[in-house]
Amino acid sequence: MKTPQLLDTIAILKPISIDRLSLMEAEYDFNSALPVGLVGTIVDIHQDNQGIDYLVEFADSDGCEFAIAYLKSNEFLTLQYELVAA
Repeated sequence: MKTPQLLDTIAILKPISIDRLSLMEAEYDFNSALPVGLVGTIVDIHQDNQGIDYLVEFADSDGCEFAIAYLKSNEFLTLQYELVAA
């Protein structure tokens, strides 16, 4: 599996609680978490002595951003659109 890169498309593997989100649009009702399977895009990668965090943007089908969150690589799956040689 390749290392996640800037602008990769991802899907979350576990619910992301609302306290970890920066919300951009008040019209969206998340209850308590973003659901498993929601698709987002990596927009920044931050590395320090505690590891790597990926800033992921979540947007609706019109491209309007509604939330962002820092995620660890074990919280998402990088989506692939073509077969990549091992």
